[in-house]
Amino acid sequence: MNSRQITVGDQAWTVRVDGPQSRHSVLLLPDVDDRPDAYDQVCARLHNSDLRTYAVESIDGLDPVNITGLLDELELPWGVNIAGRGAGAALGWLVCSGGFGRFQSLVVADRGHPASPGADGVVPVPDTRPVEVPTTMLVTKNVPRSVADASGRYVYGEFRVVEIDVDDVAAEAATEFATEIVLRTSLW
Repeated sequence: MNSRQITVGDQAWTVRVDGPQSRHSVLLLPDVDDRPDAYDQVCARLHNSDLRTYAVESIDGLDPVNITGLLDELELPWGVNIAGRGAGAALGWLVCSGGFGRFQSLVVADRGHPASPGADGVVPVPDTRPVEVPTTMLVTKNVPRSVADASGRYVYGEFRVVEIDVDDVAAEAATEFATEIVLRTSLW
């Protein structure tokens, strides 16, 4: 993978870019403690499906406004597909909330919509708007199905829940994670 240093404002992030030149792009957002190569297996599978991947190595300091700037600096067109796990999934929910048009789909693991209660019953960001893109939520050992079910009311589009009995979807279920991303990038 080729690494690019992208600066937005006064912060910089490293983004691993690879895959065929394609009009279909996937921005991958890791969890807080993920290694920089956390999505390498997922990306390899996405490249076989004619998808270009942009894997952010760390989301430290990244917020929805910075993601928009990051996409602009990467010269990504409208219709970007977002995928993330853990804190990256939470960021994916936030960036896709209410912003119809810039994003084509959302695939998240280990985190429900920020306006719905988490596994601990706490609502992380109560005023988060619903997402208006087709969304898939992967439920792992880290998140109960009830969190996914509660998140469904905050998706104004097609919503799928997929249960996978793993702790780390990127490391233990790369095939399944990639499959769900591919399904969301297809407009059929």
